[in-house]
Amino acid sequence: MVQQSRIRRLVAPIGIGAMVAGLTMMGGIPAQAAPVTTSFKTACLATPNTSLAGPEALTETGSVTVDAPTSINAGEEFDVTIQPGPIGFPKDVSIATITNVSRVKIDVYLPDNADFISAEVVPFTSAGLSGVRPNVLRINGNGDEDPNGNILRLSGNNEVIANGPSSSSTSTGGIKVDATGKDIDGTPTSNGYTYFQLPQVKARLKAGESGTIDLKLRTNGDAGKWNHSKNFLTFTAKLSAPVVGTVWAPTKCTPRDKANENEPLNAGAGPLGSVQIIEADRETATTISGPDAAKIDAPVTLTANIDPAPAGGTVEFLDWGNPIGEAEVVDGSASIEHAFDSEGDHAITAVFSGSDGFIGSTSAPKTVTVSSDDVATSIAVVSPDNAYVGQDVNLSAQVTPAVQGGTVEFVVGGQTLTAEVGTDGAAIVPYTFDATGTHRVIARYSGTDGFLGSVSPAFPVSVTNAPPADVLTTTTLAPVGEVPSGSPVTLVATVDPANANGKVQFKLGNAPLGLPVDVVNGVATLPTTFLNAGTYSVTAEFVASAGFVDSASAPQELVVPEPPASPLGSLEGLFGS
Repeated sequence: MVQQSRIRRLVAPIGIGAMVAGLTMMGGIPAQAAPVTTSFKTACLATPNTSLAGPEALTETGSVTVDAPTSINAGEEFDVTIQPGPIGFPKDVSIATITNVSRVKIDVYLPDNADFISAEVVPFTSAGLSGVRPNVLRINGNGDEDPNGNILRLSGNNEVIANGPSSSSTSTGGIKVDATGKDIDGTPTSNGYTYFQLPQVKARLKAGESGTIDLKLRTNGDAGKWNHSKNFLTFTAKLSAPVVGTVWAPTKCTPRDKANENEPLNAGAGPLGSVQIIEADRETATTISGPDAAKIDAPVTLTANIDPAPAGGTVEFLDWGNPIGEAEVVDGSASIEHAFDSEGDHAITAVFSGSDGFIGSTSAPKTVTVSSDDVATSIAVVSPDNAYVGQDVNLSAQVTPAVQGGTVEFVVGGQTLTAEVGTDGAAIVPYTFDATGTHRVIARYSGTDGFLGSVSPAFPVSVTNAPPADVLTTTTLAPVGEVPSGSPVTLVATVDPANANGKVQFKLGNAPLGLPVDVVNGVATLPTTFLNAGTYSVTAEFVASAGFVDSASAPQELVVPEPPASPLGSLEGLFGS
């Protein structure tokens, strides 16, 4: 028992506390940035390689200082210099003498949101070292050198006590410090301590596109476990003691307030410094919507949509390059009301001014034909080409130029069905054919203020019986309702029976919304956004796989409100039109 007690006393204070307390990281980023120091306790466990002594734990207070800019531009390169502070250990411990400390390594994570470019040891920044020349390697979780690894390791060519290809806990290797009793300047110390200085490591990084760059010690997963080979700080001490001879004490350290495995990690495992990435100004695309035709002196709404939606800025509307109005951007849209005072074609463009984080852009011209007479229209039935007896379909017509207002009467099989005309000029009504053959559909547009009515040619629909072995289906589209411009919304279609295989094509008026979506357990969904203000019809068409029959939902109304009126008003009084 006496011998075992002596061994415990000599292996416990092997300089762990001095090494831990001296650990400091110094950033080499711009001088005007204020360093951030995080103080925390580090707990270590030394495990002697003798049965005469059990593991000994010690906790010391240390700190990490990170000197980094508070922010950096996206895509910008910058340097971070890691500098462990001077580390010391005593010569004598109880009746034992420390011969050397070796296989020292420190692991630091390469930060997320930054690309690693290079790393190097800064020459002439170390003192008191021998053994293998220190270097910095990029490694993976197994400690192997890896160009895709997410860890930087300062060591002597990866000669460590564990978690590396050249590991040993009972031999001298890697970065070595002989016990000399001297300070880092070479002068003898009064207390017999030996001090050494690990070198600076300079890493060059490139900031990502957005987010925060957090600088952290290696403490995730296994690296945060008590007494694990992946701990961020490990080393071994070689001691010489009477009777037992050489004793090795490999040591593993983690940031904990108390030295036991049940103690959680402390602030040392969190970000020790953070750099906010300033996003690069984003390119935008501006589009303009409005009527294709207008009557002279009749107000119409012109809307500009900016993608991606900026926070702020203004849009100036131009008619053949002449300003006709300006509006503030709200939720990615800006609108004005304008009355044209001359006949002919007017080329309207919208110029987005740009705003914080967003680059300005100009729309392609949109032609609005202005006439003093009511504008002639045309109408055409556009679908369906085919149908099955007893299955739901949608009769669809398109009014040109696209103008909201008025109604369309569909005449088919001796019946007349009526649908409102949406902002996009589409009119849609549900229908079920009850007999086979070629059915002819005619659409009559009523006209509206400033626009004449029109009648379509007869549109043939081929109607047949569904294959008798196939299962009939029904498709239901959840109500859409009012959706602000640019706000995300998810369209949901339900197909019955739920085991029906196939895809759903969502439509806005007569235009497809994205690609067909798989039906899963009877449901198909489509996340989307709507930009142009107005009233529209949304439908869902089930395109069945083998064994099932196609079907279509009844149309659901979508209302996209006009953006709030701009306080900037119209400029037409100043510049004319």
